[in-house]
Amino acid sequence: MRITTRHAVRTVQALCVTVTAALVATGCGRSEDSGPGKDAPAEIAAGKAKGTVVMWSMGDTDPALKDLAEKFEQENPDATVKITAVPWDAAHDKLTTSIAGGNTPDMSVVGTTWMAEMAAMNGFQATPASIKSSDFYPGQWDTTKYKDTSYGVPFIANTMVVYYRTDLTEKAGVKGAPAADWSGYLKDLKAIQATVGKQNPKLRYSTGWNIGFNSWIFWLPLVWQQGGDIYDAKTGKFTFDSPEVAKALEYYASIPQQGLAPTDKTESMPAFQAGQIATYQEGPGVGGSLHNDTPKLDGKWKTAPLPYSKQPAGLAGGSDLAVFKDAKNADAAWKFTRFLTEPANLAAYAKATGNIPPSPSAWDQAKLSEDETMNAFAEQLKVSKAPPAISTWQQIADAVDSQLERLSLGKATVAQVQQALQSKATSIGTGR
Repeated sequence: MRITTRHAVRTVQALCVTVTAALVATGCGRSEDSGPGKDAPAEIAAGKAKGTVVMWSMGDTDPALKDLAEKFEQENPDATVKITAVPWDAAHDKLTTSIAGGNTPDMSVVGTTWMAEMAAMNGFQATPASIKSSDFYPGQWDTTKYKDTSYGVPFIANTMVVYYRTDLTEKAGVKGAPAADWSGYLKDLKAIQATVGKQNPKLRYSTGWNIGFNSWIFWLPLVWQQGGDIYDAKTGKFTFDSPEVAKALEYYASIPQQGLAPTDKTESMPAFQAGQIATYQEGPGVGGSLHNDTPKLDGKWKTAPLPYSKQPAGLAGGSDLAVFKDAKNADAAWKFTRFLTEPANLAAYAKATGNIPPSPSAWDQAKLSEDETMNAFAEQLKVSKAPPAISTWQQIADAVDSQLERLSLGKATVAQVQQALQSKATSIGTGR
């Protein structure tokens, strides 16, 4: 799960439609008994890795990943790992183009929400059976799946929790974390809002709000918390017209409609630092940024799991590792993938980068529970879920973002949003 610009996403989507159509037409030269969703698991040979492994890593140059590569090379003297950093904004385009052209590296870091789309392009090898799903949080493992076949291994976990300013919430009479149940949470937000300009002179809103791009990340867990979903994999139909979705939309709309959050696309992080908002939802990277950018707030903010009504749920995001169908050195690539996702190495990577690991064992080895602010993430990862594993997911997510913005701004009712999403999603379909 990574954020790119809307323009970039749409450009790549158009490319992917073309690319996918071309792949369907040519069959990509694969045998008839293989293909997206029905590939047999890759196999890892015995012995040490040999030869060169070419890997793409997303974002800036990653010293922690380089350190692990050097450790792998020490354990496998006949192997060399070459890592190329690819900017996230260009990553989706570069990956899909390379898959279509058959000129991929051996392996890559891949955003979790791209996995199904690229697996549907026949881009990845199926995960070897020797790499066990039970070693990872279930939601994180599900991000590797396409049509019930796994095409990667979780590498970086990501999920959202509530960050709250204790110096602001305490002045509103909120003792400890905001309430864990949705109705109690709304009452706490109202109590915090009542202190705007009074006990909390700089405060403007009790919480931040995400409108537009990627707002689905904040809303989809509300559906799961109702016991519902937006897509039924058994029937292959979207369920935006369900009572559970209606309830989730009502909850989502209740905050901006009651004036508890800004609707002008205020950036939450700086507003939180400035004391203009008291709470907001974000991933694990915020803690390090707050400490580095605003050390005076150390000890004045904490985290809590997301509030819920019927059952806890959160979104499983982050990045996976995948080995390409056209990898020149697949065996060594899988051995490096297996090495990187061993608990000790996941723990080392998490401690060096501030990311959170997708494996409970790695979580324990990194001793993340010793940091009080990490406990909310640990709870959330246990109940996190992956979005629908369909190749058109980004198009569906774009439609959700658009409708949530209309709802937040009071330009559409819950019923109108449901009707629009059901119609739009059905029109887009699920791809291959």
